[in-house]
Amino acid sequence: MMMANAKDINPEGYVKKQTLIVAIVSCLAIGFVGGTLYSSFKLTPGNSVKEQDKASVQKAASDEHPDLSMELSAKISEIQEYLKTHPDDAEAWTNLGNLFYDSDQAQNAIDAYERSLAIEPGRTGVITDLGTMYRRNNQPQKAIESFDKAIAIDPSFETARFNKGVVLLHDLNDLEGCIKEWEAIIEINPMAMAPNGDSVDALVQRMKTRKPASEKEKTP
Repeated sequence: MMMANAKDINPEGYVKKQTLIVAIVSCLAIGFVGGTLYSSFKLTPGNSVKEQDKASVQKAASDEHPDLSMELSAKISEIQEYLKTHPDDAEAWTNLGNLFYDSDQAQNAIDAYERSLAIEPGRTGVITDLGTMYRRNNQPQKAIESFDKAIAIDPSFETARFNKGVVLLHDLNDLEGCIKEWEAIIEINPMAMAPNGDSVDALVQRMKTRKPASEKEKTP
């Protein structure tokens, strides 16, 4: 069973492409000991982008799809105008955050999600998306706090747990913490699948057999 994505749809039917932190965990299968986990970046299926390549890829995508960029900008402006007269509409703030999320405007997305949650706290999908944006904004500890908040509200929310594990592993170098978080997913749903189609259980088993980098350096 694939973990469900937290998605929100605006009045015009715009659907966020993806709300998971996309750590392309297929790199785990080919040995991530000496490599790098891929960054949080929304991708089309089958593609992967390294952190250092993200800016150039985003620019290329914008150049290749100017209509999409213009559409996002138009939708952002439309919702911003609406919010001038309806500042207490939590769903509109969420939708604005989603658009900033999909146009890679992390700080603006954070601001919009926080406004939404100030009006309607406790929405685990929004809290998780907020955590994703904190991570993209180079605030991994704030990301962990958001994921923990979502998990406290709904301990079975797999997306928040998976994302937390990614941040622990990739940003905070906490392998044990990641394993613990992903093992909690397996307890909830033994059939849980990672975004790349591997089972979370298989990923955990690979991680457990991985040698620490320091130990590898000592190997002749």
